[in-house]
Amino acid sequence: MVVVMRPGAAPEEIDAVVARVESAGGSAFVSRGVQRTIVGLVGDVVVFQGLNLRAMPGVGEVVRVSKPYKLVSRENHPEATTVEVAGVPIGPDTFTLIAGPCAVETPEQTLQAALMAKAAGATLLRGGAYKPRTSPYAFQGLGEKGLRILAEVREETGLPIVTEVVDAADVPLVAEWADMLQVGTRNMQNFALLQAVGAAGKPVMLKRGMTATYEEWLMAAEYVAQRGNLDIVLCERGVRTFETGTRNTLDIAAVPMVHNLSHLPVIIDPSHSGGRRDLVVPLSRAAIAAGADAIIVDVHPDPTAALCDGPQALYGDDLDELAAACRDLPPLMGRRLVS
Repeated sequence: MVVVMRPGAAPEEIDAVVARVESAGGSAFVSRGVQRTIVGLVGDVVVFQGLNLRAMPGVGEVVRVSKPYKLVSRENHPEATTVEVAGVPIGPDTFTLIAGPCAVETPEQTLQAALMAKAAGATLLRGGAYKPRTSPYAFQGLGEKGLRILAEVREETGLPIVTEVVDAADVPLVAEWADMLQVGTRNMQNFALLQAVGAAGKPVMLKRGMTATYEEWLMAAEYVAQRGNLDIVLCERGVRTFETGTRNTLDIAAVPMVHNLSHLPVIIDPSHSGGRRDLVVPLSRAAIAAGADAIIVDVHPDPTAALCDGPQALYGDDLDELAAACRDLPPLMGRRLVS
């Protein structure tokens, strides 16, 4: 069961709902989004129904939710959510391009990539300071030094930062520098990390695990929401199948399917799904046509020298082609490109 507070509900009205639920032996988890606050209830539904929560000041409605993911479900929140990252919207009426280097390598490389991304229409800068890699011998990122480089590039370009955090212990440090925290595919079910980013007070991008079902993905988002954060963006980045021609298999059906199941924005990562530069633009076009709220792509000034995922990074004519697709196609879907 969830209690949906009215827009502008006062903090004391929310606290009163929590107190009434807890006095009846239940638990209440407050999740604050840009548009509204939702209180998720855990306990005896029959007892909750006798509390007359609907009549309390500031309460909009009380909804009994059948989905196991209560806070992120469409059942309790029929309208699609817009998540704002340092003023940049990701939601149903807009289309947002997120771009930058897969890994922060040097100040010069990161700045060049950011300028390329911005020229192509990107309004958010992605860049990895921490890189969880399959091989322990591969480049693992610059850590805090990489965060400082990203912050300097943000100052230079005005692009807010999206960067990955891989350990719950690092969340406070990364949240100090980043505008949006990314949880990668390998950590989708790292529940301690999900709870930590949920409590960090920053928007979260949650990538789908490479073998995760839609329900598992949404349950992972529920961990974040339950810690008080509804500013979650779901990222489909390809799943593992029998096909070896691509790095992963992009599940384009995830966009409309998960939009039907959840009110959260759904975006596509065409770089890590295809794993090949020549596939990024076609997959991006497919994402836009399917109704994705944004795409996140790799950009690098010299992909042949990249320390991470060079074969999928865009530059030159391919980046120009992506910029044209992001400019021309969203209006056909009733969206405007965020600029």
